[in-house]
Amino acid sequence: MRRLLGAIQFLTIVPVRMRTVEPWKSAVLFPFVGALLGLCGGLILALAEPHFPVHLRTLFVVVFWIAVTGALHEDGLADCADAFRAERPREKILEILKDSRIGAFGALALIASVLVRWQGLAGLTLDHFPALAAVMTISRASIVVLARIAAPATDGMGAQFAANVSTPTAVIAASQAAAAAMWCGWRAGLAMLAAAAVVLLIGRWYFNRRIGGVTGDCLGAVSQLVEMALLVLLSCQSCSW
Repeated sequence: MRRLLGAIQFLTIVPVRMRTVEPWKSAVLFPFVGALLGLCGGLILALAEPHFPVHLRTLFVVVFWIAVTGALHEDGLADCADAFRAERPREKILEILKDSRIGAFGALALIASVLVRWQGLAGLTLDHFPALAAVMTISRASIVVLARIAAPATDGMGAQFAANVSTPTAVIAASQAAAAAMWCGWRAGLAMLAAAAVVLLIGRWYFNRRIGGVTGDCLGAVSQLVEMALLVLLSCQSCSW
């Protein structure tokens, strides 16, 4: 229970009144919390369907996800967009990542994130409940897996998380992602897992090349990119899932 509450406390703004465990100990349940977020998104779509057009329903879901997570991963994406542009040296990138202000590239990344997820949701070709549960489970599992396969780049909170995530934790998180993906059917499931793996491996290669590892912002940014990629994939009208 403390691990679950720790995962909820870390990934959302839901108040947790009791003592929890460190984030790397609760990371094993990050995908489970992601599944809950996805199911809540499916519920919003179901409840709003009789009353609102599809583009408003899906916008409600995106706004809900941003609000309930405190824009945690959106912040990571924006910081990375500001920091990694051009051929900045490692020291400058890390300096910008520590800056709480958002620049032009960060703002554009946030706009792109909202638009891609909004339109991806509007074009979903699968049942909403398994699709959204899978998307959010896999995106949260990607945080844990990337933390395990990439080295910490600094000594901050994100680096401490990456340094302490164990192999069994990453394997269990990946197993939850695989199970959620298969709920959508084996074709869609394999496609989602493959897309997430590509984003993870590219992210690991890029961050290793630029700063020698990952920070908390890097983990959040990859989670966002996985979420966006999966929603685009599942909205592809040419695919017969």
